Amino acid sequence: MKVLTLGRCDCAATQLAMREFTASRTAATPDEIWLCEHDPVFTQGIAGRAEHVLDAGAIPVVSTNRGGQVTYHGPGQVVAYPLIDLQRRGIDVKEYVYRLEQSVIKVLESFGVTAHRVAGAPGVYVRLADPFAHEGLTAPVDPRDRFRGLGKIAALGIKVSRHCTYHGVALNVAMDLRPFARINPCGHAGLATVDLATLGVTTDWGTAAARLTDKLNAYLGP
Repeated sequence: MKVLTLGRCDCAATQLAMREFTASRTAATPDEIWLCEHDPVFTQGIAGRAEHVLDAGAIPVVSTNRGGQVTYHGPGQVVAYPLIDLQRRGIDVKEYVYRLEQSVIKVLESFGVTAHRVAGAPGVYVRLADPFAHEGLTAPVDPRDRFRGLGKIAALGIKVSRHCTYHGVALNVAMDLRPFARINPCGHAGLATVDLATLGVTTDWGTAAARLTDKLNAYLGP
């Protein structure tokens, strides 16, 4: 797939560009992956509820047409937008989400971090007490709180139009995490949010972006 590294870019403008690309593409249009990081912004999913934005302050809130609730984007986060034709690749939406998550899980594995899925909560999570332990996540630590002991390290939100995807996944590398405390991340009150830096992993945006690109290409196909 063609990979475009956009650098630091405006979130609203990038989303408009994705929509225009998707609306104008044909069956022959090559698939692409757009990589970027955004200036500080909260983004709301199409069914996002205002009460999940606790205190936006000076950070803008941008409405989007992706799935999911509110999340935060900012410098130090790798945002990947795969613009792919699912029908051409023979992938359904459920499988696509799985492969996005698997790409991130394998990137984190390359840094020694063991990542997990949580049923019914798209994204990628780590055990806060020991993110490097190899033990699988078979059930919630507390049945009353499925996120207890976990931190979210990557958020996922997609849109599919005419079998073609846009929006994507955001991996927290080394960023200011404080804005996450001003929202209910992905609609979950009290959900901890972490990045590689807080887990003790030292890397840079370019390295993490390159690894994520490699894994997306591997799991989504050439």
